[in-house]
Amino acid sequence: MKFLKLLFLFFLAGTFSVMAQMPDAPDRTDGEGPYERLIIRGVHLIDGTGSPATGPVDIVVEGNRIKSVQTVGYPGLPINENRRPEADENTKVIEAEGMYVLPGFFDMHAHTGGGSQGTTPEYVYKLWLA
Repeated sequence: MKFLKLLFLFFLAGTFSVMAQMPDAPDRTDGEGPYERLIIRGVHLIDGTGSPATGPVDIVVEGNRIKSVQTVGYPGLPINENRRPEADENTKVIEAEGMYVLPGFFDMHAHTGGGSQGTTPEYVYKLWLA
């Protein structure tokens, strides 16, 4: 029994010594944005139609809406800088080369209720549209 207590104390001491060596979390601040204009540069676009990804493309977002999608290159070839949308001082630019974007997808899975849960699925869908 003494052995188990001693083993438990060593376990606690080891756990606390590891926790003491963990780096402190960085300061958290409010996120940036919203932006007047946002450009996401160099991403591969998956449009959800089942076709292969397009890109690289630059996506321009204004007023929380996608304003344009500009193809700036082709896989395996350098990006054509002349095809890129211009960025001014009010534009936030995110360099995202090699990443993928899937715009417009939301709530692809949900439990929408039913008679046993007290609400009909139609009611839940109408709330989503409100």
